[in-house]
Formats: sequence, C-alpha cells, structure tokens
Amino acid sequence: MPKANYMLQLNVKNETSRLRAVVLGSALNNGPTPTVDEAYDPKSLEHILAGTYPIEVDMVNEMEAFNKVFQKYDVKVFRPEMIENYNQIFTRDIGFVIDDVFIKANILPDRNRELDAINYVIDQINPAKVVRPPDDVHIEGGDVMLWNDYIFIGTYKGSDYKDYITARTNMLGVQYIKDLFPNKIVKEFDLVKSKLEARDNALHLDCCFQPVGTNKGIIYKSGFREEADYVYLVKLFGKENLFHIKRDEMYNMNSNVFSIAPDVVVSEKNFTRLNNWLREKGFTVEEIPYSEIAKQEGLLRCSTLPLIRD
Repeated sequence: MPKANYMLQLNVKNETSRLRAVVLGSALNNGPTPTVDEAYDPKSLEHILAGTYPIEVDMVNEMEAFNKVFQKYDVKVFRPEMIENYNQIFTRDIGFVIDDVFIKANILPDRNRELDAINYVIDQINPAKVVRPPDDVHIEGGDVMLWNDYIFIGTYKGSDYKDYITARTNMLGVQYIKDLFPNKIVKEFDLVKSKLEARDNALHLDCCFQPVGTNKGIIYKSGFREEADYVYLVKLFGKENLFHIKRDEMYNMNSNVFSIAPDVVVSEKNFTRLNNWLREKGFTVEEIPYSEIAKQEGLLRCSTLPLIRD
C-alpha cells in the first residue's frame, strides 16, 4: 500500500523556533458570563463577582489582533470549528505537540467538545503520531514547556491534588511523558495553587515560567512550592538571563507571552517593564491588547497550540 500523505508534519522542539503552523483559539459565540459555580479558576471568579468579566466583542477583537501578527509573519493559522455558546479560547489546554507527536490532553470533562472542534486538524496528522493518555493521567499543555533536550512540566504534589480544580497535571502525567520520550530530560516543577487568591495561583507552569530566545526566560520565583525547583532553572539559564516578574505581574500573566521566532515575541501592550527588557535584549516585541482575555487566567501562550516550528 502506498504511504498515506498526511499534510501536517508536526515538529515542535522548543518554545521559540520560527513558527510555521498553529491552532489559535476563538472567542466567537463565547456564551454568557459564567456563574460563580462555573468558574474554573480564582481570577475568572474575581471578575464574575466584580461585574468586570470580559465581553465577547472585546475578546474577539483581541484575538483578531493576535491573528494579524501571525499573518504578518506568514504563519499558517487553524481555528477551531465554532461551538455555540462555548469558550474556545484556550487551545493550549486541549492538546500539545512534542517533537512530531500530538498529545491529546485529558482535560476537565466539560471541555471535551473543544477537542472535537479541532478534529479536522488532527485528521491531517499521521494517526500513529496522535496519542491520548489513559484517563487517570492528567496533563495540560500549559504545564508542558519544551526546551530542546528538556521537557519542563508543572505539577502539584500536594496530597490534596484532587481538591484543587486549579491543579491540572498530576505525577502520572509527568511519568507518562517520561515514558513517551525516554531520550529527553523530563523535569517536573511543583507549583503553588490557590482556589481563592489569583495572585497566589500558578494555574500552569507557563503562569510562572517561560523561555524566550535561545537562552533566556521569564520567571516568577514564588510560583514554585520548592525553592530547589526555582534554583534548578536559575542554574540552567543563568540568573542574568532571567527576567524576574513580581506578584502583580504574575497575576497579569507576564510570563504568558508567545514567541513566533527566537527574536520575535508577541506580548501584551501593558507589560511595560517586560517589553522594555525584551527590547534591550534585542527582541522584536509585537505588542497587542490582550487584557480582557487575561481576566480568565489565560493569555497569549494559552490561546495557541503550535503544530510546526523550524
């Protein structure tokens, strides 16, 4: 039999190589403001209670600004098929690519439909390269950070894991990735979780750490439950190469920017201190408005699912 020709040859080995294809979430037909009981994270809850939860038109405009940057850099952009009255912004949670393998996430059960909405993309990938972990294995894309030979994974090691809807990746998830990629150095990080205080909740690893360029990174020291985990990254990257964000900057998701190339970073326009640092280090910073979407405890990286990088 002739070899089937799958259109998408996946390749993602790090967070910053030149991007060629990505799934960008969608805020269309986002549905009504959730009730207090429906909030998945403390930040959304805060805005639901305050009456400042973002409205659809503002979020659509922000995502369109992001899309325009992708067009500018000639990146192939896929969007999820629309589900009526449904939040489909954060594609990072529903799956992720490591090397040439697409891993479907075992997400919160209510969100399974989001995966169905990108089936037309998954159908273009060689099925032998698409995997789904067993049900007891929890892992979301926001907790998985690639750095060439390294895979960094955010988790929560507290015995009360099951009590935290904000704990999204368990140690079985870490082990699953170790087994799938035996030649990689897989390092897990125990993250600080809070159901009540968004300023003390690292929902995913990308809320408190992300590499930029080839040897730099953005980090929030207090997002790690163990100082040793923070020290590990400082030793690996070098303190002079890390931009340390403050508690309020973590809350505003300064580490959740997105790289289109080693020297091009898409960032929120209000991240003044970070954006200045990036420019000082020689990066091109594409600034866009994204502060409404940020109210749902997710930002630029959360809204993307990279499929192909150089």
